[in-house]
Amino acid sequence: MFAFSVLLLFLIHQDVASQENRFDKRVDLLLAQFDCKTDVDDLHTAAAFATLLVHPDFKDVHYHSVVGTYGIQEGLYVPPEALFELAFASHWSDAHNNPQSAQQEVLGKVNTTLSKGGDIWIADAGQSNFSAKWIMALVEMHPELDVKSRVHIVQHSNWNEEVTTPDLLEYVKTTIDYHKIPDGNAVGNGTPGFRSDEKIRWQKYFEHSNDLKKVWELAIAIGDQYNGKEGRYLNASIAAGGLDFSDLSEICYILGLENIKDGNAFFEMISTP
Repeated sequence: MFAFSVLLLFLIHQDVASQENRFDKRVDLLLAQFDCKTDVDDLHTAAAFATLLVHPDFKDVHYHSVVGTYGIQEGLYVPPEALFELAFASHWSDAHNNPQSAQQEVLGKVNTTLSKGGDIWIADAGQSNFSAKWIMALVEMHPELDVKSRVHIVQHSNWNEEVTTPDLLEYVKTTIDYHKIPDGNAVGNGTPGFRSDEKIRWQKYFEHSNDLKKVWELAIAIGDQYNGKEGRYLNASIAAGGLDFSDLSEICYILGLENIKDGNAFFEMISTP
């Protein structure tokens, strides 16, 4: 029994170590890319990501966010500019209104990271069209670069893949290190399930953090304003008063947090340094 316990502890340690080594906070870059079309869940995900970045374990993560990284889906865009200004200050780019500028901004950060020995981790909270285009530009700039080992994409949604331009999806799957993880909308599949129909009393976790409270209030307000409106996707969980930050499952995978069960467990974690 003792030997079994020692073996179990060793295996747990090995698993945690491998998770911690997935993303190197000293040198790697985390790109959080949001389509914002037409589901409002990206707004809640952005608030959850901003919350995670305040936690002592992740406050030093090098990151950049991008909005408007959509594919070929129909429907109207959900304007997130006010939220991203509040949540990320200058650490975001707008690929909806300024696609070329956004690509150049991302490439600049990518090149800086790669030159210092870091890897690029992309959480595609949406489709991979934008990723494919800047990766193509990166390969053209640096044909000698081993992008298969230095650039990583994490995707959790079948639908996101289905509405990515097919040849661009094939490009990222064959060119770089592409990870497809279980869907973040469900609980118990090996990925955190961050979509809940039931209300989560998130306010109690921010009694001493007015800035984060304002971020969540704005994310929820914009989400309620656009959810299901003018032909946009109706997120039933959000309409019922719940939260949906399912795209955060990709960031959790990157940072080794895939063992979080659900939204309640997420808030418990971020409130416990």
